[in-house]
Amino acid sequence: QVQLVESGGGLVQAGGSLSLSCAASGRTFSTYSMGWFRQAPGKEREFVAAIAWSGGSTYYANSVKGRFTISRDNAKNTVYLQMNSLKPEDTAVYYCAADRLGHTSVVLTTTQEYDYWGQGTQVTVSS
Repeated sequence: QVQLVESGGGLVQAGGSLSLSCAASGRTFSTYSMGWFRQAPGKEREFVAAIAWSGGSTYYANSVKGRFTISRDNAKNTVYLQMNSLKPEDTAVYYCAADRLGHTSVVLTTTQEYDYWGQGTQVTVSS
């Protein structure tokens, strides 16, 4: 029973930056692959970024590539999403997710592969 708690969301102007954090419970965080997803009103949840358990493989949606960076600190049981050059189109609820099997492939871009989800944090980008 892993709990994930996101923080760092808020209101920011276009072109600004936000850093999201996801704190995980449990003693096996270092073996989890982690992902960030987002969902705007009336739309399906979409992949944003993922990082393999090893930290050696990262994946990004084309819409955020070059602007967002995912990272992890296993000592703190935390995964981060640094978001720069934010656009109004980035407005959504951002969710943290954990894959306890520690996949290291493109399956991390799909919601089906994740076992645990946070409750989300709202990011609003004004124009």
